[in-house]
Formats: sequence, structure tokens, C-alpha cells
Amino acid sequence: MASDHVDVLIVGAGLSGIGAAVHLGRECPGKTYAVLEARGAIGGTWDLFRYPGVRSDSDMYTLGYSFKPWTDPKAIADGESIRRYVRQTAREYDVERHIRFHHRVTRAEWDSATARWTVHARRDDTGEDTTITCGFLFTNSGYYRYDEGYTPPLPGVERYAGTLVHPQHWPERLDFTGKRVVVIGSGATAVTVVPAMAERAAHVTMLQRSPTYVIALPSRDRFAEAARRWLPPRTAYAVARGKNVTLGVVNFQLSRRAPGLVKRFLRRAAKGRLPVGYDVDRHFSPRYDPWDQRLCVVPDGDLFTALAEGRASVVTDTIDTFTERGLRLASGDELPADIVVTATGLNLLALGGMTLTVDGADVDLAATIAYKGMMLSGVPNFAMTIGYTNASWTLKADLVATYVCRLLRHLDDTGQQIVTPLAPDTDDLVPIIDLKSGYVMRAVDQLPKQGPRAPWRLHQNYPRDVRLMRHGPLTDGVRFARAGAPAAAAVAAPGGTDA
Repeated sequence: MASDHVDVLIVGAGLSGIGAAVHLGRECPGKTYAVLEARGAIGGTWDLFRYPGVRSDSDMYTLGYSFKPWTDPKAIADGESIRRYVRQTAREYDVERHIRFHHRVTRAEWDSATARWTVHARRDDTGEDTTITCGFLFTNSGYYRYDEGYTPPLPGVERYAGTLVHPQHWPERLDFTGKRVVVIGSGATAVTVVPAMAERAAHVTMLQRSPTYVIALPSRDRFAEAARRWLPPRTAYAVARGKNVTLGVVNFQLSRRAPGLVKRFLRRAAKGRLPVGYDVDRHFSPRYDPWDQRLCVVPDGDLFTALAEGRASVVTDTIDTFTERGLRLASGDELPADIVVTATGLNLLALGGMTLTVDGADVDLAATIAYKGMMLSGVPNFAMTIGYTNASWTLKADLVATYVCRLLRHLDDTGQQIVTPLAPDTDDLVPIIDLKSGYVMRAVDQLPKQGPRAPWRLHQNYPRDVRLMRHGPLTDGVRFARAGAPAAAAVAAPGGTDA
């Protein structure tokens, strides 16, 4: 059984993990690190998902890294372009040699006497168990299961003689040319798959129980293109990034403060893209407020175009049963289908499924409170990346990585070895993810909570978080110690600071 030690251990070699490694190399150049990746490739989500049309629903000027300008013409990029960008970043910043592939982390054990984590991993390629110790553990594994998507009970599915596919496990050689396709779902994956498959399928039907907010945005950012013509590349990128951050914040705040106004705007925008007489209220007017669930972006209105041209259609109904040749709906209507795509969502899996113990005691994630959206109460020298729900994931990932580097430098500068968030004395707790999407609601009781105010509350507001994470105090709500001090069990002083 192999065993070695690094200063910082990063779990995950996706968009967040590669970014974390670059920040660490740039901002803490004296620190040793390794990256453990369960799969055999760099890219995470963008390497796993291979369904037709897979793309980001965030613009790449904010989904891209702060330190590496996005130069591709498309602002809303396809999965292959994003995967290439992440891999280029890993090569350019010499991260590749630090990555250990096929290492699936199963558990991590903190020992206060030595101020070290012992991390256990299973090598999926050899079956070997391996351990590595580190001074700081930094997980960048997202929050959903890579090996299993969510599929609800499908009555009568055993009778169906056609092809059943989940987007998370797309068959490499699935030919849908000339086929009748039904896509079950109405979220980001469904609105991506439908227009992409409609280019070659005989017809694609999106079957939804209820509508989702969908908005058409240009796939190219003309402002960013103009900025590139007149400014140096990094300056142009920063300007475009700033513009898109501002628009995102305004959109979200307006949705929260004047939901009725935003509802009317989204309905009017959808109506303008659809044929005269189309039942917009039935198919594109959700019952919930904007940003209670993520807003679905369709680049250049491709979904609306496919609907207007008759290559695709939307049916709002529920499934009575699968039949041999398709689906029968609660209304009695039949949907013939050669292929059924279950774009029915994700399963959440905190920390990639790894378990934590602190000085021999198991950590119950649901009983912890998230500190600045990135650390856990009572868990020393540990950070996790959870991106924004209302903006690009990487905006938050960049801030978390920068904060971890600030924290590591502070430990060195003060001669300390351990930093532990101290839970605030409050019962006013809410879920760490503030969406009402099905995949969140199914697992909300398994996740850490948030407190009533900073530093125990995630703002979901990038400008505010920049002030907190890049320029705010490092000593609020935490305890510093050296090896030998037991893990903190006390609570923070009133107001959230360790007075």
C-alpha cells in the first residue's frame, strides 16, 4: 500500500480542480500538492457528458477562469470546447504532472495531534488501495453522482421495445437519424438535447410535467468581440467578464425583487419566438418564480426555432404508462417513440461520496454549517468548492481557491497549522443550496446548512463575495491552533466571530 504526503491535496480534476491547482501554484508556489481524479481524464462534467448538443448554460467570460482569457468566438460554448479549454489550462500551468488518475477517494481522517489528514483512495484501474497524507484537504468534486443519473419510476417501462437513454450515460454510437424521439424533462439538459436531436431525427417531442423558464440569448457576445478588437486580450476579457457579472447580478436581483415583472418579460420573449397562437401559458409559463430554479438558456433561440419549424414539439402532461411502441399519457394521448431520453435530472452526492472523520468521530455533513460557503463547522483544514446557483460556477470556484491560498499564507505567516470554523450559536439555519429544483429537494437533508448571516451565509452575489473572500477578514468565526490541539467543538462568539 503506497503512502506519501503533500501540503495540499485537491480532489477532482474538473473545471474547479484544475483552477484550484493553478491558483495554488501561482499564489502559494512553495506548497506541494497532488490532484486525485476518480476518472481517467481531465474535465470532470465536461468530459463525462457526451449527449447531443452538450454545452454550458453560462457564458464563458464568467465560466472561464479569471487568469486565462476565453478566446473562442462562441460565448455559450459546447462541451468539447470547454473540455479543450480545461485541458489546455492544465498543460499551460503545469498541473498535469500533479494529477493521479483513477484514484477514487473513499474517506479522509483528520488527526489533530499531527495536524494531518490521512486520505484513503481506491485505484479503479488496478484495484489497489492507497493512502496519502496532507496538511490541507481541498475537494473540487462537485455535488452530484458521476456514475448514476436520476430516473424516477417509469410505469410500464419493462414493456417498451425501443431504446431508453439517460443523458449522463449516452451511448457512443446511438444513431437517431430519422427516428421518433421523446425527451422526458424540461430542464437545462432537455432544452439542449431537443434542438440538437431535431437536426437529424424525424421528430422530437419534449414531454414535461410542468414548464421551465427558458430564455434565448446570442451564442456570441458582440460586446466582447468589440472589446477584443480595441483592447489587449486580458483587458478585453476582464471588461467582458465584468459586464456579464453585472448583468447576471441585476437579472437575479430583479427576479427576486420584482418576480412578476421578470415573469412577464420572459413570457413575452418566448411568445415572440413562437408561432402565432402557440399556447405559451401551458408550455412556457411556470408556476414558480424566476430563479426558484435555474433559468434555462437556449443559444440563438435554437429550441424555439425547432418548435417554430415543426421539427420539435412540447407536450405538457404526465405519463400513464409506457407501451411497447412509446408512451400513453394521462390525457389518453399516445406518443410513439423509437427512442426515449430520460432527461430527468441528477442525483446529488456531497464530496464525491467520501466520508470524513475528525479525531476518530464521524462527521455528519447535515449537522455542519458552511463557513463562507466553502468550509464546514468543526472540520479543520478542509475546504470544498460549491459554485453559484444563479451565476457561473467558476466565479465562486475562483473566489474559494483564492481564499484557500490566503488562508494557507496566513497560517504560515502566523506560525499556526490548523484552522477550524466554529459553528455559530443559532437555530436559524437554511439549506446550503437555495434552489427548489427536484435534484436539490431530494437530497437537501443530506447537505450542510447555512446560518443567518455572513460569514455563515452564502450571498449568491459575486460583487459582495469578492469583498468578503478577497479582502475580508480571515479570522472571523474560526479558531487557529498548532498540532496537538483537539478539534474545535465550541461555538463562535455572538456575531459569528471567534472573539
